[in-house]
Formats: sequence, structure tokens, C-alpha cells
Amino acid sequence: MNAINWFEIPVSNFERAAAFYEQILDTKFPLDTSFPGMRMAMFPYAEPGVGGCLFESQEVRPHADGVRIYLNGGNDLGMILNRVVAAGGQVVMPKTFLREDIGHIGMFSDSEGNIIGLHSMA
Repeated sequence: MNAINWFEIPVSNFERAAAFYEQILDTKFPLDTSFPGMRMAMFPYAEPGVGGCLFESQEVRPHADGVRIYLNGGNDLGMILNRVVAAGGQVVMPKTFLREDIGHIGMFSDSEGNIIGLHSMA
């Protein structure tokens, strides 16, 4: 069992946020408009697995404070961080080695102002 089974990253400009994440993660985000009053773009994942989305709604707003999630940085999170600025974000913490059994982390501010972490072993 995973400690987390779903996450939502709030966005204020849906198209801008989807384009940002598609560019830095080099993938497409399927759009889900099945819930009235909200739009979601799903992070791709293999089932069974932890899922999440970009989420636009009147009830939530992006912010830099609060809970921090760490996305899978793949084989080398540095490759993702290298695309952040060109996509409209800002690197908040460069790729940083923690220790051998934990690997590396890095953080960025996305196009909406959320602070998001990345993790990779290399």
C-alpha cells in the first residue's frame, strides 16, 4: 500500500499550467471535464499506482506554502529542472544529493506559483 493514493495541484490558468507540465515532463496530460465546475489534467501513471492531476476550480488556489509533493524525477531529475525556466517556472532548489540510499531532490516553482519537489536516485 502507498502512503498517498491521489494528489491535486491547484492551478489558476489551466492551459498555461498544462503546457508547463507537459513541457518539463515531456508527456501529455489527458483532460477530464466530467466533474461540473472543474477541469483536471491527469498525470500519466501505470495502474495500479498513485495518480494525480492539475486541478482548476473556484474553491482552490495555487500557493507556495503548505503540503509539498515530490514527483518522480525519472532517472535524473536534473533533466526536468533544466526545462523549468524555459517553460515559465523557476528552480527553487537545484538538484541536491541527500545520501546514497535516498538519492537526490530538487524543487521548482511552477507557472502557477506552487512549489513542487522532484526525486530521483541518480
